[in-house]
Amino acid sequence: MDAPNPRVGIAVFVRNSQGKFIVGKRQGSHGAGTWALPGGHLEYGESWETCAERETLEETDLKIRDLQYLTATNSVFEVERKHYITIFIGSVCEEGAEPKIIEPEKCEAWEWVSWEELLQFGKAGTQFEGRELFLPISNLFEQRPDFRV
Repeated sequence: MDAPNPRVGIAVFVRNSQGKFIVGKRQGSHGAGTWALPGGHLEYGESWETCAERETLEETDLKIRDLQYLTATNSVFEVERKHYITIFIGSVCEEGAEPKIIEPEKCEAWEWVSWEELLQFGKAGTQFEGRELFLPISNLFEQRPDFRV
């Protein structure tokens, strides 16, 4: 059987006024039970920034601004036979804005976490408070060990 073609995913670091980032617990898809950034698939003809704005709004009801490219990772989900190139975008949201669960079939909960907490999620072989990161974010820490937002 031929391997499927890689897809492009967008993952968005949404920073609030306290310097924390939003992460959500995935469900109903590959990576269910892991924690991920808002994001999704890049659509035909869409810019990375437009995709980041659209996906963040669709998933959290948060409007973001000051978007910038941060880095990219390569992730192969062996069991699911999926291969993703993930583009990471940085952004900020309005002061006091709180995420909503807009797609409960895809995301169980949203939480704000500090960069230090996110690094703890991503330490190899560990789970921070029983949490595990979605593979593209885990690969971010592995493939780009000096990366900081």
